[in-house]
Amino acid sequence: MRYQVPDFLKIDCKKVFDLITDFIRTKTEEAKAKGVVMGLSGGTDSTVTAKLAVEALGKDNVLVLIMPEIESNPEDIRDAVEYAEMLGLNYKRIEITRIIESILESCGDNYYSAPKIAKGNVKARARMVILYYFANKMNKLVLGAGDKSEILLGYFTKYGDGGVDLLPLGDLFKSQVRLLGDFLELPEKLVWKPPSPGLWPGHKAAEELGATYGVIDPILYLFERGRSSDEIAKELRIKKSLVNRIIQMVRKSEHKRRMPPICKIT
Repeated sequence: MRYQVPDFLKIDCKKVFDLITDFIRTKTEEAKAKGVVMGLSGGTDSTVTAKLAVEALGKDNVLVLIMPEIESNPEDIRDAVEYAEMLGLNYKRIEITRIIESILESCGDNYYSAPKIAKGNVKARARMVILYYFANKMNKLVLGAGDKSEILLGYFTKYGDGGVDLLPLGDLFKSQVRLLGDFLELPEKLVWKPPSPGLWPGHKAAEELGATYGVIDPILYLFERGRSSDEIAKELRIKKSLVNRIIQMVRKSEHKRRMPPICKIT
């Protein structure tokens, strides 16, 4: 659902477009890779990332994988397929249900008995295994679609969708990604689609996070700039308890943004 993005979050979309496409092109050339491979979910971030990759490298150098499983939202899969075809992309649809079943059964569980969050993270990590298989096989880089909002909140799976080679949207808040999507004239129903990680049936980001990105992004922006929770709540006219909740998520997820701690011997 479209919302009003505050002025302090607005960006020079043409400049950002040039910076990101140059970043993708340069990093791919430096790695001597033959393009990129990425997952396409039918959501905002992967929609914008795929378009940027095509603009940077040409559609023949971008492989997208659509990886549904038995609990996936059929509408999201249809959106992903239609969008890939709209861009003229080479895409592969790979059903991962059997892979997830095999992992869960090896652990003594199944789709119905496995804990929801643990199972959801298995799905994200299985998808990344497949992406890296094709990357290794075809000498490509894995292009991530995570944005700054998700990275700060820790709203991604460690070694799943967070385990990539490049994060072109990693310095843009979700709201800014949407503005960039509008600039690129991408389908509104995808750019402004309510975020749904899809790790379990009915999984909605707003319900899990306790607020929409229209509320979260301004909190994150001001927190990054050193504002206290009292100042943020007052400026945005929202409850301090919500501000504290978002800030606590940032602090608790710090480990996701760092390499594993090493025990120093020398």
